[in-house]
Amino acid sequence: MEAPACWTLMAVLAALVAGSTACPHYCICDNIQGTVTCMKQQLTEIPTTIPEATKHLDIRGNNIDRVTTGAFLPIPYLTHLNLQKCNINHLHEGAFRGLGRLRSLNLGFNNIEFIYQETFDGLYSLQQLIIDNNKIEEIKPGAFAQLGSLNVLNLEGNFLVYLPPLLFQGLQQIKYMRLSKNMINNIADEAFAGLWTLKRLSLDSNELQYLPTEALSRLTAVAKLDLSQNPMTYLGEEVFRMRSLKHLMMNDMSLQDVLLTAFLHSPKLSVVEFRNNQLQVIQPLEGVESLRTINLTGNPIQCNCFMRPFREWMANRTKLKAEVLCHGPGRYEGERLDSLRPVDLRCDSRPLDKEEEELSLVNKPATNNQKGRPCPDHCDCQHDLQHSSCEGKGLRKIPKGFPPDSHLLDMRFNDLRFIPRGSFSGMKQLVSLHLQNCNIHHLNTGAFRGLRNLIYLYLSSNEINSLQPEIFEGLPELTYLYLDHNRLTSIPKGAFRLLPNLFALHLEYNTIPQLTDDNMEGAEKLRRLHLTGNNLTYVSPTALRPSGQLQKLFLDENKLTEVPTVALMGMSALDELKLSRNPIKQIESGAFLPVKGLLQHLWLNNLGLEKISDGAFDGVDEQMQSLYLENNQLSYIPSLENFRNLHTIDLSNNPWDCDCPLLPLRRWLKSSNLKVRAVCSLPRNVTGVSVKDAPFKNCKGNLPKKNQASTKKRKASRTGVVRKTVNRKKLKGSRVGME
Repeated sequence: MEAPACWTLMAVLAALVAGSTACPHYCICDNIQGTVTCMKQQLTEIPTTIPEATKHLDIRGNNIDRVTTGAFLPIPYLTHLNLQKCNINHLHEGAFRGLGRLRSLNLGFNNIEFIYQETFDGLYSLQQLIIDNNKIEEIKPGAFAQLGSLNVLNLEGNFLVYLPPLLFQGLQQIKYMRLSKNMINNIADEAFAGLWTLKRLSLDSNELQYLPTEALSRLTAVAKLDLSQNPMTYLGEEVFRMRSLKHLMMNDMSLQDVLLTAFLHSPKLSVVEFRNNQLQVIQPLEGVESLRTINLTGNPIQCNCFMRPFREWMANRTKLKAEVLCHGPGRYEGERLDSLRPVDLRCDSRPLDKEEEELSLVNKPATNNQKGRPCPDHCDCQHDLQHSSCEGKGLRKIPKGFPPDSHLLDMRFNDLRFIPRGSFSGMKQLVSLHLQNCNIHHLNTGAFRGLRNLIYLYLSSNEINSLQPEIFEGLPELTYLYLDHNRLTSIPKGAFRLLPNLFALHLEYNTIPQLTDDNMEGAEKLRRLHLTGNNLTYVSPTALRPSGQLQKLFLDENKLTEVPTVALMGMSALDELKLSRNPIKQIESGAFLPVKGLLQHLWLNNLGLEKISDGAFDGVDEQMQSLYLENNQLSYIPSLENFRNLHTIDLSNNPWDCDCPLLPLRRWLKSSNLKVRAVCSLPRNVTGVSVKDAPFKNCKGNLPKKNQASTKKRKASRTGVVRKTVNRKKLKGSRVGME
C-alpha cells in the first residue's frame, strides 16, 4: 500500500519540478498556487514558456504592442489574466481562444482602438471584462456575442461616440456596465436591447444633450442609473420609463426644468440626485410614491411663490428627505426650504418690463402645417422633441413663427448676412442655437435678447469681424460659445461681461494678434479657452487673471516665441496647456512654476525647440501625465526621473545626441514601462539607433562634472525662483482659489 502512495508523491514532485523549470527567468512563478507574475519586464510579446497549469497570469506594465490569435493556447487553465498598461494597440481576432476557463480579463490603460467581432471568441466563462482608459472608437456588432457569463463590463474612459443597435447582444447575465467618460452623444433605440439582467448602468461624463428615453426603456431591470455630467438642460413629460429604477443620479449637469410627470413610469424610484444643476424652481413630482430622498443642493433655487407647491408636497410626504437650500431671494439665502412656511414663499408683484412685453408681442407664432401647429414655411418642427430646423434652406433672414417651447433651433447653412435685434423673440425656452456657416458679417445689439435660457450658441464659420458686449445682452445662462473660424482681429474690453456663466469659449482660427489685460473681463467662470490658430504674438501678464479658474488653455498654432510664464500666475486649476506649433526655441528654467502641482497634460511639439533648460519642468514633473515633445530640434533633455505619473510621452523626430549628457535619458528609458520613440542622430556610429539601445561606452555611469555643477546651480536657482513665486502669490493671493 505504501508503494503506490510513494509513487504518487514522486509524480507530484516531478510535476512541480517540471513546472518550475518552465518558468521564464524574468517571471515569478508559484506552481502550488498556480500564479505567474511578469510585471514591468519590458516584454514585447506574450511569454511562450509559462507553466501550462497556470491559473493567474499578471503581465502588467510591459510593452506588448499586440495580442495575436491564439497567444494563450499553451496555458488553457487560466482563470485570471491582467494585461493593464502594456501599450497594446491591437487585439487580433481570436486573441483569447483556448481560454474557456477565464473568469477575469483586465485590458485597462492600453491603446486599443477597435474591438472586432471575434476578439473575445472562446471566453465562455468570462465574468469580468475591464477595457477602461483605452482609445476605443468602435465596437463591431457581435463582439460580445460569446460572453454569455459576463457580469461586469467596464468601458470607461474611451472614445465612443455612438452606441448602435444590438451592440451588447449576447450579454445574458450582465449586472453592471460602466460607459463613463466617453464622448457618447447618440444612443440607438435598440442599443441596450436584450440586457434583461442589467442592474446598474453608468453613463456619466458623456455628451448626451437629451435623455435617450427609448433606449433606456429597454432596461427593465436597471435599479441604479448615473447620468451625471452630461449637458442635458431639461426633463420632459414621461421621459423615464424604467419600471425597476430606484436610484437616479443627474448631478453636475445643466438642468433648468424638470416636468412634474418626468418619472410617472418609474414607480420604484426612491433616490433622486439633482445636485449642482441650474434649477431655480421645481414642481411636485407625480407617480413617485416610493421616493424617499431628493437632493437639490447646489442649485440656484428661488424660494418664492413658485416653490410653494413643492414645499407643500414635501410636507405631505412624511418619509421624504428633501435636501433643498434657498439661493434667493436674499432674505432666505442659505435657508433650508423645509424650514420656511408656505406663507413665507411669496412673489413681489412688479409690472411687466416694457421691453419684455414688446418682445412677447412681436410676431406671434403662425400655423402653417396640416396639424395646425406653429412652424415657419420651409422649416421642420419636431414638436415632440422640441426641435426646429431650417438647415440649408437658403434663407436670408430669420423666419418667425417657431414653436415657443422649442429647445433647439438649427439654422445652419443659410445666407443670413446679419442678425437684427430681437430676431428670436418669443423663444424663451431655447437652449441650443445653431448659426454655423450662415455668412454672418454683423450681429446687432440685442440680437439674442430674450433667450434667457440659452446654453449653447454656435456662430462658427462665419464672417464676423468685431464683437461688442451688447451683442450678448439677455444671455445670462450661456455656457458654451463658439466663435471659431471667423474674422475677429481683437477682443474688445468686457466683450463677455454679460455672460456670467460662460464655461467654454471657442475662438480658434481667427486673426487675433494679442491677448491684453481687458480681453477676458467678466469671464470669471471660464474653464476652457480655445485660441488655436490665431496670430498671437503676445499674452499680457494679467490677460488671463479674470479667468483664474481656467482648466484648459489652448494656445497652439500661434506666433508666441516663449512660454507665457507670467501670464500663468494665479491659474489655480490649470491642468492642460497646449503650445504646439509656436516658434518657441527655448524653454527656460521655471517656465511652468506658476502652475506647480496642477499641470497634467502639456503639448510642446512642432515648435522647432532647440533647448530645454535644466529646471524647465520644476514643479510640474511629478503630476504630469502626458508630455508631447515630438518634431523638434532637441539633442538633449533634462532628467525625467521625477516624471513618475507619465502615461504618455513622445520624443520622436528629434536629433538626439547620444553622448554622456543624454545618459540619464537612456537610464530612464530603460527603467520606464512607457513605449518611447527616441532615435540617435549623433555620434555618427549610432545614427538611427534607439536612445534606449545606444551603448554610451565612454560614460562611467555618472554625469560629467560640468553637469553636476550645473545641477547644483539649477537647484539653487530653483530655490530662488520658488521664493520669488511664493512672494508674488502672497501679494496677489486674492486671485488664487477664486470663485
